[in-house]
Amino acid sequence: MAQLSDDCFAFGGPMMSVDEAVAIIASRVGAVEEIVTVPLQEADGRILSGDIVASLALPPFTNSAVDGYAVRSDDLPSRKEAAFPVSGRIQAGASADEAIKPGHAMRIFTGAPMPEGAGTVFMQEDVRLDASGKVVLPPGLRHGANVRPLGEDIAAGTVALERGLRLRPQDVALLAAFGLTRVEVRRRIRVAVFSTGNELVSPGDVRKPAQLFDSNRFMLMAMLRRLGCEVSDLGILRDERMALAQGLKKVAGTCDLILTSGGVSTGEEDHVKAAVEEVGKLVLWRMAIKPGRPVAMGIIGGTPLIGLPGNPVASFVTFVHVVRPTVLALSGARPEPLMPMPVRAAFTYRKKIGRREYVRVNLRKAKEGAGFEAVKFPREGAGLLSSLVDTDGLVELGEAVTQVGPGQTIGFLGYADLM
Repeated sequence: MAQLSDDCFAFGGPMMSVDEAVAIIASRVGAVEEIVTVPLQEADGRILSGDIVASLALPPFTNSAVDGYAVRSDDLPSRKEAAFPVSGRIQAGASADEAIKPGHAMRIFTGAPMPEGAGTVFMQEDVRLDASGKVVLPPGLRHGANVRPLGEDIAAGTVALERGLRLRPQDVALLAAFGLTRVEVRRRIRVAVFSTGNELVSPGDVRKPAQLFDSNRFMLMAMLRRLGCEVSDLGILRDERMALAQGLKKVAGTCDLILTSGGVSTGEEDHVKAAVEEVGKLVLWRMAIKPGRPVAMGIIGGTPLIGLPGNPVASFVTFVHVVRPTVLALSGARPEPLMPMPVRAAFTYRKKIGRREYVRVNLRKAKEGAGFEAVKFPREGAGLLSSLVDTDGLVELGEAVTQVGPGQTIGFLGYADLM
């Protein structure tokens, strides 16, 4: 398990920006050290533990990029078409056993190795056969056209994939192209998740009139699994300081991260802060973010803890900006900065300076011109689950922004890009 110092999240300022929070996490959280080997079929989403060096060039031999006719570059027609006898045929997967003869062409297919001496391929759509069976080639083609040289894609011995990469399907394809069947990755990090609050019951249990079914826990566990975590569901802890403290102490050391939802504000019945201080050390961050703001960061027995707000939208947004970078750092993954896509606003909005805000929106084709525009969800409130379900993503409004008007360029983050 990753062991962190008790003061690794310490921060002296009264209000922390989103960028400051991410910088602290990236610089002070260490990665898990255990390495495991997984089959290529299970590599998607895993974190590479070391660089992948190309064991062979790609492509491993010079080959044709099209179906057509290969010729020597010295024989290329320059001013008018010319007819060439066809002296051979090379299929993909076959060897080019004979060198091409001067003044001759060879029938060749996509992926087939180029015969010795040949340097250019004419596409079959651009040629014709004359009555004698010769192939008539047009003028103007340059040396090397329609040919894939050895190592054109990747040279042997070069670093093809760097350590810390979260593997994607295209990365898995590259590993397969090198002939690999297994790959070394960091082990999945283990995250223990629970909610707090007497007002909550788990789906399937009996709900009293003044209680709510716990939704945050299931949302957070789903988001964690999309980041490749092994998740333990610890259920709901009641609003009792000692019960919370004992529950936290029990799980610390068995996981790499503890994630809670609710109870991190400053109300009389918000006991997470006191419970963490009972068995560890806590820093309560007040982040300059809306929705969100109160986030608990702490250490219990060397295990980091993050306490998110109880309102679902605030929990979602702070997960993206606090939990996501923490999980990536613990996993040994390279940072994955969020890159908002520029769109045009189709709404009016005012906000306070010095605070980053995230507005729930839908995208639609702009009525005039190309591109997309963002339409604000008609209702606000950090407790509206429908505002996450019925929208496409978030618009990010930076600290310096005070108002937005129709037609203004703003940054959009789609939900799929946040995990």
